[in-house]
Amino acid sequence: METDQSLAAEVIPQAVVLVEGMSDRSALEVLARRRGRDLHAEGVHVLAMNGATNIGHYLDRYGPSGLDVRIAGLYDSAEERHFRRGLARVGLCSETSAVEGELEAHGFFVCSADLEDELIRAVGAEQVLEIVEAAGEITSFHRLQRQPALRDRGLHHQLRRLMGGRSGGKQRYARLMAEAVELDRVPRPLAAVLDYV
Repeated sequence: METDQSLAAEVIPQAVVLVEGMSDRSALEVLARRRGRDLHAEGVHVLAMNGATNIGHYLDRYGPSGLDVRIAGLYDSAEERHFRRGLARVGLCSETSAVEGELEAHGFFVCSADLEDELIRAVGAEQVLEIVEAAGEITSFHRLQRQPALRDRGLHHQLRRLMGGRSGGKQRYARLMAEAVELDRVPRPLAAVLDYV
């Protein structure tokens, strides 16, 4: 947690993109660079919140009652309630509304199921398997595939399990997949949040 002195010294950004973790941040930064953008120079900060439940703290700081900068976000479908509750608390949406696109209208875009799911689909499971091999983890992946709980699951699911099963795995593979995805196949939520800011 930052001290009051560090907050006072903080450079006020033009915009912030609130994301759940470092993997989301890494992917967005790579994709922005590949699309010819320098987020830092533009004053756009991608902030990893260490989980969706921390959104209230960040909205208090950067939202309408705080620094009042342009805010946007990227979240996993299972975490929508946390984002909706936080945005409702600062007056940007209704906590109970089921209006389609309401969060998107405020710059918050959902990954269907999560970032890794979106990127594996965009890159293609077979190409992601090549990324795993190039990363030197194919033997480990084959061992994972033989586990009873994963034997009958598809390649897509097995790849997600590989990424989520190791410390730093999500961030590493998010960056590698963001480097590999064709720019015309960037997952919609990632492209949309970058376009919003």
